[in-house]
Amino acid sequence: MFLRASTMEAVRLASVYCHIETTRVWKWLQRAEASDGGATAPCSRGISCPNNATGQSAPNVPTALTRKQTSRRNQDIKDLIRMADSAGLQFVSPYAFEAMQKVDVARLAALSDPELRLLLPCLVRMALCAPADQSNTWAQDKKLILRLLSGVEAVNSIVALLSVDFHALEQDARKEQQLRHKAGGSNGESVLVSQLQHGLTLEFEHSDPLRRLRLALSELLAIMNKVSDTNGEFFLKSSELFESPVYLEEVADVLCILQAELPSLLPIVDVAEALLHVRSGDWFLCLLVANVPDSFNEVCRGLIKNGERQDEESMGGRRRTEALRQLCQMNPSQALNIRAMVVRVGPTAFWGCGGVSPAGSGVALTLDYKPDAGDDAVSPLVSFVSGLLLGTNGKVRTWFGMFIRNGQQRKRESSSVLWQMRRQLLLELVAILPRSRSTHVPNDSEGDAESSDGYSGLREEHVVKASALLRLYCALMGIAGLRPTDEEAEQLLQLMTSRPPATPAGVRFVSLSFCKLLAFPTLVSTPEQEQLMVMWLSWMIKEEEYFESAAGVSASFGEMLLLVAMYFHSNQLSAIIELVCSTLGMKIAIKPSSLSKMKTIFTQEIFTEQVVTAHAVRVAVTSSLSANISGFLPIHCIYQLLRSRAFTKHKVSIKDWIFRQLCETTTPLHTQLLPLIDVYINSILTPASKANPEATNQPITEQEILNVFQGLTGGRGRSQYSITTQLLILYYILSYEEALLVNTKSLALMQKKPRSYSAMLMDQIPIKYLIRQAQGLQQELGGLHSALLRLLATNYPHLCMVEDWISEEIITGTMPLLRRMLLTTATCQYSQQQLQDAFQAVPNTSPRLMQILEHLTLLSPSDLIPYAEALTSNMALLLSAGVSRRVLQTVNKLWMVLNTVMPRRLWVMTVNALQPSPKLTRQQRYTQNDLMIDPLIVLRCDRRVYRCPPLMDITLHMLNGYLLASKAYLNAHLKETADFDRQAQTISNLGLAGQPDTPEVTREELKNALLAAQDSAAVQILLEVCLPVAEEEQRQGGEAGSLLKSIRGPSQQPEAGPGRGRAEGEGPEAGLLSDLREVQCLICCLLHQMFIADPNIAKLVHFQGYPQDLLPLTVAGIPSIHICLDFIPELLAQPQLEKQIFAIQLLSHLCIQYALPKSLSVARLAISVMGTLLTVLTQAKRFSFFMPTLPCLVSFCQAFPPLYDDVAALLVQVGQVCASDVATKARDTDPLIARLQYLKERPKEGTLKPTLPQRAAVELGCRDPDVQLCYCIEATFMDIIGTSLQGT
Repeated sequence: MFLRASTMEAVRLASVYCHIETTRVWKWLQRAEASDGGATAPCSRGISCPNNATGQSAPNVPTALTRKQTSRRNQDIKDLIRMADSAGLQFVSPYAFEAMQKVDVARLAALSDPELRLLLPCLVRMALCAPADQSNTWAQDKKLILRLLSGVEAVNSIVALLSVDFHALEQDARKEQQLRHKAGGSNGESVLVSQLQHGLTLEFEHSDPLRRLRLALSELLAIMNKVSDTNGEFFLKSSELFESPVYLEEVADVLCILQAELPSLLPIVDVAEALLHVRSGDWFLCLLVANVPDSFNEVCRGLIKNGERQDEESMGGRRRTEALRQLCQMNPSQALNIRAMVVRVGPTAFWGCGGVSPAGSGVALTLDYKPDAGDDAVSPLVSFVSGLLLGTNGKVRTWFGMFIRNGQQRKRESSSVLWQMRRQLLLELVAILPRSRSTHVPNDSEGDAESSDGYSGLREEHVVKASALLRLYCALMGIAGLRPTDEEAEQLLQLMTSRPPATPAGVRFVSLSFCKLLAFPTLVSTPEQEQLMVMWLSWMIKEEEYFESAAGVSASFGEMLLLVAMYFHSNQLSAIIELVCSTLGMKIAIKPSSLSKMKTIFTQEIFTEQVVTAHAVRVAVTSSLSANISGFLPIHCIYQLLRSRAFTKHKVSIKDWIFRQLCETTTPLHTQLLPLIDVYINSILTPASKANPEATNQPITEQEILNVFQGLTGGRGRSQYSITTQLLILYYILSYEEALLVNTKSLALMQKKPRSYSAMLMDQIPIKYLIRQAQGLQQELGGLHSALLRLLATNYPHLCMVEDWISEEIITGTMPLLRRMLLTTATCQYSQQQLQDAFQAVPNTSPRLMQILEHLTLLSPSDLIPYAEALTSNMALLLSAGVSRRVLQTVNKLWMVLNTVMPRRLWVMTVNALQPSPKLTRQQRYTQNDLMIDPLIVLRCDRRVYRCPPLMDITLHMLNGYLLASKAYLNAHLKETADFDRQAQTISNLGLAGQPDTPEVTREELKNALLAAQDSAAVQILLEVCLPVAEEEQRQGGEAGSLLKSIRGPSQQPEAGPGRGRAEGEGPEAGLLSDLREVQCLICCLLHQMFIADPNIAKLVHFQGYPQDLLPLTVAGIPSIHICLDFIPELLAQPQLEKQIFAIQLLSHLCIQYALPKSLSVARLAISVMGTLLTVLTQAKRFSFFMPTLPCLVSFCQAFPPLYDDVAALLVQVGQVCASDVATKARDTDPLIARLQYLKERPKEGTLKPTLPQRAAVELGCRDPDVQLCYCIEATFMDIIGTSLQGT
């Protein structure tokens, strides 16, 4: 009876409690409705509050709700009423959960009885079940747990629950699951629970432990089954067992025991999902997880993955979010990890299968998170939302943006996570505002005293936080589409127009505020707010210099103001939008039309164009400008003003500012420098308008340029200017010269034309040295190195020769570096005078000279520059007899090293040094310009150079370079003068209709003809150098010039005469070791390169022809000569017999060297041409043609045996013609009888010598051309037979 009375009293108390909770829920709904429809009133701190909270009555605002919306709202109200709010229930504290997680028995013993009561299921199981840990430590802890549980009465009921047969219980539960599955989920007959005589609560009260387990298990399985059948649609299950406040603890004990003993039947994730559908589900869930601490992450992950798409709008979403919040409050150390899990899982499901975790869950967890940080730090909410919107993951950005947009579509609710977030952000914003800020705008008389009396700036410790808040609101409004309320807009404007201290953070804050004003001009809606903004902008202009000096930063907001003003004047609104986005660090959509109000303010009230131009020139240049300095600098402003031609329009000189800025640069190179130089050059050459063609900027003077390179031209490569400045000035000069050529037509119409820089200036700039320095700084110079290479290849091709780059790799490689490491500071240093004296004593003191030269090889190219004058001026002394070859080779090596840093000066000095002796010719000092006009001056050197291979190598290198330089010079000269000539021709032809405009074509053809003549003359001179002189022919038996014969073998090689000796006592040299042979190889290499670069040169040279004795040399030594096969048919078609003879002789050597199908076809053509000429030539011409060409038939047959028949037929035909002519002449002695008599007298000689017929003709004294031709035919037959026998 006492038990029943107590039970009834508990039920009564529970009903009273439910009534109180229901009333509280209804009041909460009424407040939410009032806040939806009512206006907002600002409180004392500027925070909006519902009108019913301030004591005002909410106005009757009519709302038009559809039937679906009304049904949804009513359903939410019913769900809220049916929700048993877990307020009043005691949750597991973080202290208790941590104790359970770490099994800290000492901390568990310190818990109060109510806290300990929630953890009894797990503690009882630990005390009763056999542990896996058999250590003494756990045995002692277990005793403490038993002692702790001994005084708790509820332990007995839990022990009774653990005493049942769970195996049988699990079998019955599975049978009931099968039964429910067959019945379609309807609540019919139950295996676990028989017919209930009373309500579920009374049955639970009166039942034994086993029946209690069955009742709870049956109810839980029913909820889980319904959850699986609803396909994600949320419902709230009304369960008397889970809603009775009297038995909540006992039911929680049963749930914990069931899940622990039947984990396969009741997965904890499924149980957690089912508990969301019952009243006080979050409380049950926390108790369940607290008793199984290891399942915390698993449960949270399940709650996140099973979220709905629009979770924030539904009751299920709110309950899910509340459950996650309670779990993280119970275990705060994992709150950030769970939030990260929300961010990681949510967007993936959003873009994948459609289910998504609520973004509101992450926000709610952030709102609950309370870090141990000071008030000055950026709050976790600002950091979290900023990371979502400003991170690199576009899916996360879109996912959170949908949360913002969907949340704004609903009416404002105080329980909404979105509005809680907005309220918290607004509280943080108001907290950092200056206390004296208000919406009152002071008038002009108050402006001077506002800084001291009525105005207090933003506190220094709040500046970073304010900048973070500004960027966050920019992201919320620009990316997520947040529509600020009037209150938020007012407070944001107050923050943006605050005046921070002069610190780098303050400069950053002002820049962000200014860009936010440009990005969202709708924040300024009233005239008072517009006046406030104008005053703030005026303050920015006034304080810009102070901020830059006090903050110690190079990039201040003054440059940004100036840049925006220039963009507004030039109507470059897209550039302003790009500037705003780059400053804010986010890509937001800004309509150009929204900037019209700001444009009017800037162009009419603050910055006029003339003010902008005058102010820009006075701005100081950025000291040590480099890419490490971020932000907007004066260089950006000057660049835009140059683009808009504002300086020339208002006649403001900008040349000095640009030169000073170029001199104040360092690495890494700032990206705006090259565009600045390009637009500056354009402003020099292109007038601002056609009406005023003289409105251009002034170029940098030659004296200023010389000052930059003054240290380098001295020799040691040291200058007061940085290498960056020198490279930029070089880029300016080369770009300026190229632009002059490109704009020749437009410059011809100008009265005051810009002038090109003098050749003397260009000669004093060490271009190659600077390029070499830039090559080692490519990473720091950005695109400057490649731009310089492009300009060099166009204007100075002789500085970009392939062999130079290859030699540079050899000179700057590993081995030279290791050799230079041997050069220590203790090594003896040699001066230029010592080198000069050593040269003057040659060849007597060759060892001394060699010692100095070997030392110089250890120096770097830049350190070798001072010795260039002494090295080149004494080269002529090395041509004397007896100079060591090693000295010559070392000089050649040093010259090549110097060629990598100072090629143009070095070439001029070398050409002047190698001139013939003054005793023979009058010497002349040539300049760079002379050598570019006439490159053949290089070959007018001392003839001894032609037989000195090391110096000949230098000469050929210079010749190749000047030939390329001459082409570039003539092209530039043609462009400079072509338009002037056309203009003069047009004036002279006025009134002459129909006259063609031909001067341009004629000039181009003349230029090409001149270049071809230069190249062919150079080739002809070099080929002539290859011919042996009389002494060499006598010394080597006339075979010195035949490279082909020299490589045939010792059996066919004639005996070599004594070679030229050197100072080292060398004896007679063979053919391959002679100086002539080495010079021939060097010349052939150069000709090979020239023929590859321009095949027309090869064609022109061979149409001109050269001595037949050089054919074996050219064919064997020039690999690219095979291209002659392409034009030999054309050469055969020439009317001159000399050219036809040269073509056949050349072809004979090519067939031997290149036995190709193409050679065969050309050989057939040559034989056919010879047969045709036989029928048309006179006797005299026949003799002069066939005598040198018949021996070529031997080479044809040797290379192509199929030509035997054609050659034999041709020889027979030629013999018949000659024999008929011989027969018609009256002779005293028959030449044929004389021939037989000669053979009879000397039979052996006839069989041994294939050239016997020719010798016989001479010995017999026969002068008849036909007879000689007959003997030549016979000799040709014998040669063909002899070569065929040798081949077999």
